[in-house]
Amino acid sequence: MARTDKQSGGDAGRAARQGGSGRGAASAVQSVDRAVSVLEILARHGEAGVTEIAEQLGVHKSTAFRLLGVLENRGLVAQAKDRGKYYLGAGILRLAGAAAVRLDISQEGVQVCRELADELGETVNIAVLDDDAAVNIMQARGTASVTAQNWLGRRTPLHATSSGKVLLAHLPPTLREGLLARPLHRFTERTVTGTAVLRGELETVVERGYGVTVEELELGLAAVAAPVRAHDGEVIAAISVSGPVYRLNADRLPEVAERTVAAGAELSRRMGYGF
Repeated sequence: MARTDKQSGGDAGRAARQGGSGRGAASAVQSVDRAVSVLEILARHGEAGVTEIAEQLGVHKSTAFRLLGVLENRGLVAQAKDRGKYYLGAGILRLAGAAAVRLDISQEGVQVCRELADELGETVNIAVLDDDAAVNIMQARGTASVTAQNWLGRRTPLHATSSGKVLLAHLPPTLREGLLARPLHRFTERTVTGTAVLRGELETVVERGYGVTVEELELGLAAVAAPVRAHDGEVIAAISVSGPVYRLNADRLPEVAERTVAAGAELSRRMGYGF
């Protein structure tokens, strides 16, 4: 059957739209690739001008200038005004510092986690702040851990976990209040969802040096966490011990808290705090 002009036109329009979408995605990926290449060029040479960068990328100077403009706006590159050359900006240090912290804690925390897990027989985790959640980047299981629950890599809520409360309690006030202004989700009947109550708990966390949760995230689960500090005293992580409430009960929690705080202090020392 012969196709009408209207049908042909409709097919052509759809093809054009699909092709345009595909080209747009490819162009975006290419731009990202070029931006990364710019950072690599500056990392190799220390500094470079627009012409040199354009030549190495194989693009027009205007394209290189636009890429540098975007990177400069995000603080990833900066320009030496007297020479007109570009170099890596402070934003790179911020990103590298965040990555280095995780790597350093992962390296230094292995022995501390293992010893604490062996001593207490419970599961030990190290968590760091990731926007509005705590992310567990290391885990060690003790001999008493009968479940195979894996917390590694999990994002857990700040207001309902011991690690989260420690991280939240030591944030700068402006950041902390911004997070507290968000809805606090209820996971169990014991989850703290009132902002005023939570503020009081966070003050207690700072005063006594550790945070506790009992069945606030999951029924039957209790946990204790202590801060881990960098060389400048900033809290960069939390080390926690978790287990069933029948083992981490009111009688045992003080002992577990004491050992967790000691482990946090030891890991802080390994991270350069106190020297």
